[in-house]
Amino acid sequence: VLELDGRPAMDVFVEVLAEAGINDLRELSGALHVALPVSGSDTGDYMVRNLLGLDPEARAIAIGDRVEEGDALMFCRRDQEAAEADLRRMIHGLKERALRPCGGLYFSCLARGPGMFGEEGREMAIIQDVLGDLPIIGFFGNGEISFDRLYAYTGVLTLFLEPDPG
Repeated sequence: VLELDGRPAMDVFVEVLAEAGINDLRELSGALHVALPVSGSDTGDYMVRNLLGLDPEARAIAIGDRVEEGDALMFCRRDQEAAEADLRRMIHGLKERALRPCGGLYFSCLARGPGMFGEEGREMAIIQDVLGDLPIIGFFGNGEISFDRLYAYTGVLTLFLEPDPG
């Protein structure tokens, strides 16, 4: 990525680092990522990608996906409270759709789990707190698939629904 809003991408990135309180590039590993909005999503969906490198000479950044001129991107930071709030928001959204789930599968990123939430099973506890005592099986992976997209640093919940009684 050469430019962001007409400015050298690395200059913008350095400003974001300062705002995030990261003063030493050695602190950067895993702390800051790039988010690419999913085109056509009505839920504010985005795909998180790794920052792969910096080119000080070209004032450019390298990210783990292809982008075209004019594509939007944002920098994001892993945050336990934001991740929990987002998970609850999405599950409440499913519940409000009056779905009648009878079971589910939950695929979570290895970077989540105890390393992010501080304890085993936190995401499953949140899901069951909102949806009730629903049988769910899950596992951790290094990439989560939803529709035709490969995500990272996220969780994907698939629900099995009871047949429509009508």
